[in-house]
Amino acid sequence: MKISVLGCGRWGSFIAWYLVNQGNEVKLWGLEDSHTFLELKNNGKNEYITLDERIDLTSDLKSALSSDYIIISISSQGLRGFMKKIIEYNIKDKIFILCMKGIEESTGKRLSEVMVESGVSPDKIAVWVGPGHIQEFTKGVPNCMVIDSENKELIRFLADNFRSDLIRFYYGNDLIGSEIGAAAKNVMGIAAGMLDGGGYVTLKGPLMSRGAREVARLIKAMGGNELSAYGLCHLGDYETTLFSEFSNNRKFGEKFVKGEKFEKLAEGVMTSAAMKRLGEIYHEELPITNTVYSICFENADPIESILKLFSRSLKCEF
Repeated sequence: MKISVLGCGRWGSFIAWYLVNQGNEVKLWGLEDSHTFLELKNNGKNEYITLDERIDLTSDLKSALSSDYIIISISSQGLRGFMKKIIEYNIKDKIFILCMKGIEESTGKRLSEVMVESGVSPDKIAVWVGPGHIQEFTKGVPNCMVIDSENKELIRFLADNFRSDLIRFYYGNDLIGSEIGAAAKNVMGIAAGMLDGGGYVTLKGPLMSRGAREVARLIKAMGGNELSAYGLCHLGDYETTLFSEFSNNRKFGEKFVKGEKFEKLAEGVMTSAAMKRLGEIYHEELPITNTVYSICFENADPIESILKLFSRSLKCEF
């Protein structure tokens, strides 16, 4: 398969590494003056992978878009703007796979919806979600992930061709749930990090349980299958997000509580704003999400705010 990966940061560079080792012809694209591109170009590696000589590293977007399959791995909030550049080229027959987890903050749109509104046919869009950290994958530690799409044939084709002993793929059957669940786990990751930073580690258990229930209600309200919240896209990704030393969102939350600056991207920050918007649109109560939002955007005290969640009025669990 001829595949291009647009975005050469942490996840994009790993995907290129992974797919070239599956025998694919891979191009890896990045902005010519970006730190991530220059690091790979000048050093032949980044902190995650060594650039395989079979990978065609390029800053030429036209060249990158010559592949049949286009994987996008950039900041979710930049997708709509990026697609304005993409649609200047002939992309009618291209398949797009989104390897990013987020919801557009300004609209509350899922990323596949942003793609459709940018001019891509729904049957040519897939998402690649689920647990796994690059630092573990590159050491040979396997995991399970999900391919989802409105196109069932595309799901099976991609999952069957991308699978390996390192990643076992499952066929997704709920695009709404897969996208919302994957994005929402980053919000829960921030809350978990704040509990770590404040010394309330054992409260991450209730956070996992109630967080999954909160996300399940939202998925159902949006027309998806609430069971998706308990699958790989969300609850299955909790270990790598709520407990792992490699989770950017968990690290962000921990450093936030400690008053320390976190330099890397924590997608959960803007996702909390997007989910808050969705909760209002669909009239669904999202107490954990709203708490993370109030901490990140309204200067609420993090530990005090999170502990208030545990003093809410009594109710049945389900």
